[in-house]
Amino acid sequence: MGNLHWETKLSDTSENGIRIRGYDLVQLIGTVPFPSVLYLLFTGELPAPNVAKLIDAIMVASIDHGAGAPSALAARTAASGGASLGAAAAAGLLTLGKYHGAAVQEAMEAIQQVIEISKTHGNLDHAAETVVADWRQVGRRLAGFGHRQHKHQDPRLPRLFQLAREANLRGDYLQAARALEGALKRATGKELPINIDGATAAILCEIGFPPSLSNALFMVARIAGILAHANEEIAEMPPMRRIDPVDHGYAGPVDRVLPISQLNDQTQNQNT
Repeated sequence: MGNLHWETKLSDTSENGIRIRGYDLVQLIGTVPFPSVLYLLFTGELPAPNVAKLIDAIMVASIDHGAGAPSALAARTAASGGASLGAAAAAGLLTLGKYHGAAVQEAMEAIQQVIEISKTHGNLDHAAETVVADWRQVGRRLAGFGHRQHKHQDPRLPRLFQLAREANLRGDYLQAARALEGALKRATGKELPINIDGATAAILCEIGFPPSLSNALFMVARIAGILAHANEEIAEMPPMRRIDPVDHGYAGPVDRVLPISQLNDQTQNQNT
């Protein structure tokens, strides 16, 4: 019988403790926010403060996008049929793909290609046009651009890019994403604004986040919204109902304002 011993670099447990990438989990509890511990688990290191803030911002921006998103609809449909909360959430997670929520890695690839080509030609717009032409020639959809609802601008984009600038990132990849946006418009004649996948991709490129886990970052954030939709379906809706993907409304609180204490904390964090 072969050697069954194998090793992991992620975590270690013993009778008296738990370690995540070498850090005592007890010390992390209540000290390091969840997005930073996720970054530690994914990359092997704790993030610098400016990067930690961006990871948190990306996850908040990705947490939910309404009851009409395919992942929410799938979770609600499964729950309506009697699935457990976990099974319904799994159904929602399975819908995440290249057209919905799991396009960050491909968007990173396109943005990185623009940067590589520009190193030779020295012009982001030319590089972006080359990438768009190459992808279109092989029938490959350029991920990270265009949105079925936010046709002119994703409302999350200005805030995310503002935070990226405040984090003192170089900004090369942000500019490359903008160049791709312009090249797509010239090539197609259509408004295809940077969406949440493209914005996330540009920022993750800036901080050197591993592309292989970039979609996973979105999934971790969105599973929270998926679970909330599944739970509401189980708790408040009749079973086996016909769930219309479009004809639905919102009945929760409207136009709430953040408490002054949280706004002050936000301002203080920006100034430190």
